[in-house]
Order: sequence, then structure tokens, then C-alpha cells
Amino acid sequence: MQYDKNNIFAKILRGEIQCNKVYEDDFCLAFNDLHPTAPIHVLVIPKGQYKSFDDFCLNGSQNEISGFFKGVTGTLEILGLVGDNKDGYRLITNCGVHGDQTVHHFHIHILAGTKLGSIVTHSCVVLHCRLHGDQTVHHFHIHILAGTKAR
Repeated sequence: MQYDKNNIFAKILRGEIQCNKVYEDDFCLAFNDLHPTAPIHVLVIPKGQYKSFDDFCLNGSQNEISGFFKGVTGTLEILGLVGDNKDGYRLITNCGVHGDQTVHHFHIHILAGTKLGSIVTHSCVVLHCRLHGDQTVHHFHIHILAGTKAR
């Protein structure tokens, strides 16, 4: 599948569609989700044309990848979610049909502001951090959940 230059995130990056911006730098743009599923629900998108997490990791430059994830951290700082005394957050990226990816421009969801639980019903990549993200092992880890298309 080719990158769709008319996807909603590409239009936001070009300024054709407004967003409620939280953070922006040379590598990424972060904005509030229009349909939040948690009290804090922010999307972070790279400025390059990448369809998915794997497309970004396999084809992005080291500077783009490093800059993007530093931008995610900058967004977390602005949201007040960084630090040992914070309640935590969850980072999610959906990939492909089984991951229920609806916009084919790589993006990360930052979810916070409430206890999120420990079970994810969609196939996706989940990054946990701290208590409200339900991290039971206190170090960075990634869950890769795959299988049949979520209902």
C-alpha cells in the first residue's frame, strides 16, 4: 500500500485541517484526539510520510526516529506526565488491519488521567509506563499483541 497523501494527518500537517496542538518540533506534531477515550488522549505524528510503526522504524532516518521519540517525551512533559511521582500513562500504536489502524499515517496515542486497566482488546503495540498505565514491572517494556482482527 502506498502512503495516502490525503489522509487526515497529512492534511493536518499541511495546515488544511485545524488541530488543538499540544506540542510541535521539527520531527513531530502532537494534538488532542477529537474522540478521546481517556481524560488525556493526545496523538503524536511524525512529520514524514510513514504509514505505520514498522514503516517508520524500517525506513525513517536515525534523526527522524530519535527526534520523534524525543518529541513524544516533550509532549509527555507538557502534559505533566513525566516524573517519579506521576500516575503514569499508556502509549499505543495500532498497525494494519488486525491492529485496527484507521489512519494510515504512523501515530502514537498517549492515554492518561485515569486507571486504564491491564487488558487491551485490540491487536496493537502497547508501551506501558507507571501506575495508571498499569505497569506491574517498573522498567520500560513493549507488548506486541497480534492475532485475529479485534471485534
